[in-house]
Amino acid sequence: MNLPPQAPPLTILIAEDDPMMQLGLSQALDSHPQLTVVAQVDDGYLALEAVRNLKPRIVVMDIGLPRMDGITATQKIREAFPGVRVVMLTSHTSDTEVIAALASGADGYCIKGPKLDQLVAAILAAHEGATYLDPQIARQVIHHLRAPNPPQEQIGQLSRREQEVLKLIVDGYSNTEIAAALYLSPNTIKTHIRGIMNKLAVDDRVQAAVVALRNGLV
Repeated sequence: MNLPPQAPPLTILIAEDDPMMQLGLSQALDSHPQLTVVAQVDDGYLALEAVRNLKPRIVVMDIGLPRMDGITATQKIREAFPGVRVVMLTSHTSDTEVIAALASGADGYCIKGPKLDQLVAAILAAHEGATYLDPQIARQVIHHLRAPNPPQEQIGQLSRREQEVLKLIVDGYSNTEIAAALYLSPNTIKTHIRGIMNKLAVDDRVQAAVVALRNGLV
């Protein structure tokens, strides 16, 4: 996938807290004729501020950023600037983080590695309005998306508290983080999650997140 020859380069913001990775990304992307890096930041708050001030076309976003993580920053960027595309570039490959990143509005998900071609492909796909999944995680995402959908009457049985817990699961929170956010004990959260999985007829929390996204529960 390539831009038309007359098209101006795509403007890129890099949000990455590792200085060496940030430098390498900047040099590599700037060397591509279709791309130009307009800024580099090292935390989620600065990413949001840079998007507001510079209006880049694409943000290349790490998940593990300080102050505001990449998933939260992506959600806020997509809410405030829906025309800006976000490509996650991360070493995180857990199901929960992948689903949470896509739920936040990310247009692409790439695993960090030596191959620049995949990142460029993800950037160009995002620019075209497509979603790009790294081959390393595409299979696991498809597996969860194929999980059966429970009947609507079962979905409607979720209590208000279970819906709150489910939203935080979709956002990528751990049990301990959910407990802290809702001022409940971890054991109480485990009980709520068991209830959610029973009512949604799923086997794990990632499938619960997929069902939630499919049915507009969060």
